[in-house]
Amino acid sequence: MNRTATPALAPSPVDGLVAAVLAGEHGPLPSGLVATSVFWIHHGTRLAGGDTTYLNQYVLVRLGGSFGGCAFESGEIDPAICRDSCGAPLDVLLREAPRPLRIAALDAYLSEVRPHRVAAAAGEAEPVALPAGTPETRAKARDAAIAGLLGIERGTRVGLIGVVNPLVAAIRERGGEPLPCDFNLRATQWGDPVTDDMHAVLERAEAVVATGMTLSNGSFDTVLEHCRTRGVPLVVYAQTGSAVARAFLGSGVTALSAEPFPFSQFSAEETVLYRYRAVGSA
Repeated sequence: MNRTATPALAPSPVDGLVAAVLAGEHGPLPSGLVATSVFWIHHGTRLAGGDTTYLNQYVLVRLGGSFGGCAFESGEIDPAICRDSCGAPLDVLLREAPRPLRIAALDAYLSEVRPHRVAAAAGEAEPVALPAGTPETRAKARDAAIAGLLGIERGTRVGLIGVVNPLVAAIRERGGEPLPCDFNLRATQWGDPVTDDMHAVLERAEAVVATGMTLSNGSFDTVLEHCRTRGVPLVVYAQTGSAVARAFLGSGVTALSAEPFPFSQFSAEETVLYRYRAVGSA
């Protein structure tokens, strides 16, 4: 009787990165490292002039001199995870923790091995200072810096996976046509419809801007592979997993706005984000 073997599924890009880290291919073995602190933040924001309330939850991991962060959906994990996970060996978190905590632990590890400030000092990243001021001032500056990574012509259709209203405005100011997609919003501040069908947006997009939240909900792999296959520029703006997304720069990710913790919304003072561009990209 002939048997046809079922081909093994290739590991996802993010799972492959976790496996490489566990094997010590990116630095010290995680089994010898400990997550000193694990903490959970819940906050809401409504910018002046808007009618959208952004509700965000983050789990964060402290490893040595670095933090790793990951946003997650409401109810996905709860604050008890902080008590249960602080002091845990990092390899245990990378293998066994719920996905948001695994991403935060991976981000902490990669941030500790290569902090963004060190990459900037080596000329690999461009530090961008966000001015002190109101939430509106800082959000506008942040999203202008993100949109500035898009080298687009007027009329370019830009898939926006994860909608922030100031970023919609910043893309339009550069002549782009935003194609907004979000699991939680139904319309932008200006009444543009927001779809939850990511695949439909990716099929139409000539460039893509995706939030680091795609790492948390598992859609990053799909976005990355789609952009690789079609040769579509992919810009990632990441508070979630900023060092994780950096690992794919030049391998699907065209450019990255990396914002390590503490994030801009948690301060009224000047803070820094780091812009990366893949070698050879505009």
